[in-house]
Amino acid sequence: MYQHGGDIYNHKNMLDFSANINMLGIPKGVVLAACEGVALSQHYPDPQCVNLRQALSEQEQIPMEQIICGNGAAELIISLVLAKRPKKALLPVPSFHEYEQALHIVDCKILHHYLKEIDSFLLQEEFLKEIKADVDIIFLCNPNNPTGTLIEPEFMEKILRKCEEQDVLLVVDECFIDFTEESKDYSIKSQCKSTKNLFILKAFTKLYAMPGLRLGYGLCSNLELLQKMKEVSQPWSVSIPAQMAGVAALKETNYVKQSKELLGKERAYLIHEFEKLNMKTYASKANYIFFHAGSGLYERCYALGILIRNCSNYEGLGEGYYRIAVRTHEENRQLIDVLRGWQ
Repeated sequence: MYQHGGDIYNHKNMLDFSANINMLGIPKGVVLAACEGVALSQHYPDPQCVNLRQALSEQEQIPMEQIICGNGAAELIISLVLAKRPKKALLPVPSFHEYEQALHIVDCKILHHYLKEIDSFLLQEEFLKEIKADVDIIFLCNPNNPTGTLIEPEFMEKILRKCEEQDVLLVVDECFIDFTEESKDYSIKSQCKSTKNLFILKAFTKLYAMPGLRLGYGLCSNLELLQKMKEVSQPWSVSIPAQMAGVAALKETNYVKQSKELLGKERAYLIHEFEKLNMKTYASKANYIFFHAGSGLYERCYALGILIRNCSNYEGLGEGYYRIAVRTHEENRQLIDVLRGWQ
């Protein structure tokens, strides 16, 4: 079963709100760099991604040797699990499906920590009690997907300290964090250099609207773990076009600034309209909105040419939960018109 949004191949000619991609689309500079990379593709790509990792090192202020690149964050999740081979994992749910999918590859026992609607699906202090020595790995998505909620920095640090005490690997997925207004405050990146128990996942996919190029990266000071990940990964997994597009994307500072400004306005507009429609939204800080509207909305939107994300197949959720990307104002207005007609 297809577990994600963005399935435009089976759902053609739809206005797609189901994939959380930057509403501005892929930057022209990134397209040009990727095209230049295509022209150079008679050669094998650099398996070490040297130029890209150097650019990421400057951007993230993380030593180059602590950066690993992959064919999207999804590949890194799989190679991390294959390298670590955990016996027991702890996963707050609902969250990104790929963690669980990768863990099944190594027959890992999965403990679900169910986030509660009464808490607006926010992780609570009781989670700390479940971090025990027999847990090998924890995956946290921050901001979470599909809820868009953030873990407060002080609480995230408590989680990391507990993981260090129990020797648990904490994997923090920050693929959406650069959409948040206070990304530097909420990222745990500053802890990366000082602990072996932290792995941070990031990707170019969402912020730079380039999911088709497949480019992700990880930050980790555990060099032994990074080496094991390389050993279980296929060689040349990051293509020349993807590597060159990534270097170009990191130069798109004005694009990122414009994206965040527009996102703030349009997210506020959508939340205001949802409130008027008495549809419950949650505290999303990312470029998508998670909400509850009863069953049947996906089918209603689909019939009118709009694809939204039905979240009923997320672990911990049932019918009536949905996620929509924040898109341009005209597209957002079209969605709201459909929602008004459904009421």
